[in-house]
Amino acid sequence: MAYVSVLLYGLGGIVVAGVALLVVFQEKLVYVPVLPGLTKSYPITPDRLNLIYEDVWLRSSDGVRLHSWFIKMLPGCQGPTILFFQENAGNIAHRLEMVRIMIQNLKCNVFMLSYRGDGYPSQHGIIKDAQAALDLLSQRTDIDTSRIVVFGRSLGGAVELCLLKTILKRIWYELITSYGYLFEILVSVVVYWGSGTKSLKLLNFVVRSPWNTIDAIGEVKQPVLFLSGLQDEMVPPFHMKMLYAKAATRNSQCTFVEFPSGMHMDTWLTGVTFTGERLCSSL
Repeated sequence: MAYVSVLLYGLGGIVVAGVALLVVFQEKLVYVPVLPGLTKSYPITPDRLNLIYEDVWLRSSDGVRLHSWFIKMLPGCQGPTILFFQENAGNIAHRLEMVRIMIQNLKCNVFMLSYRGDGYPSQHGIIKDAQAALDLLSQRTDIDTSRIVVFGRSLGGAVELCLLKTILKRIWYELITSYGYLFEILVSVVVYWGSGTKSLKLLNFVVRSPWNTIDAIGEVKQPVLFLSGLQDEMVPPFHMKMLYAKAATRNSQCTFVEFPSGMHMDTWLTGVTFTGERLCSSL
């Protein structure tokens, strides 16, 4: 019995220590501006893919200086402009091939925002970054500001929803791929049960970046296109279905598209032809 007690106390101590480490270092686990084995610098720039672009520097409302790329299909293009919110890891250069295909298929411009990577990235700070990008884009005179499309991939989907719930009239169309109604730090340690604000939430108090999209999605009135890879190995596909169900109860302009072989990182490739056709007809 003494041996069992020591074992249980030991396991309990390991669990407590693990949770404590998650609480302290959760931002470093969630926001990863530099991928392991890669440098902080951009591996390529848009001109490497023969894209027309300009470097854009802007400041968030709390003074953080941000870098972005504004990529145009053609110098005088007045088509839709996509505000691109990327995933949690790496930098915007890692998404250039996807953007190149977007521009080619959709005949659009793309504004790629680089989130704050130095200092202390957080949900609150990244939403400020997204707000600054939208403000700047909305003030440009060389695009049709009535045709701004917000695109979020993975964490970017949560960024757009938490931003858009407060500025609903300034966005024309919204696209979402592969994200959940929570942003897990570790599913086995920080778990949300059910949906909605009154549901039981285990260890919710330790999460500083909950990205509560299940509530935010209910406030969005623009047309929304959900693109879901059914083989997503990082965010369970049923999260996307829950978001769609919540959105569709209040918004008749929601469309849900499944890609049976799509995983978290390659749904945009497996569905590139179909997605292009669907978006071109919508935009």
